[in-house]
Amino acid sequence: MLEKKIVIRNTAGIHCRPSSVIISEKEKFSGVSFRVTGENGTTDLSGILELLALGLQCGDEVTLQVSGGNEAEALEAMSALFEKEFDFPDA
Repeated sequence: MLEKKIVIRNTAGIHCRPSSVIISEKEKFSGVSFRVTGENGTTDLSGILELLALGLQCGDEVTLQVSGGNEAEALEAMSALFEKEFDFPDA
């Protein structure tokens, strides 16, 4: 198991759109388990609602734990998304 502390950088926090991107990326790593722990709880990233329930805001620190095959690659890819400043066009 690998673990990394991450600071949320997106100014709007991890809302619906970033959550969707994060969960989609997670699906690329079959056989890998993810666990995110923040101030408001822990989730295994099984879906968008579980991630949204953490209420992650800009500046919050979370711990990402990854276990299974390709741990190092999965940790880097997923942590990059949690640290990303998303720039979504206005809908």
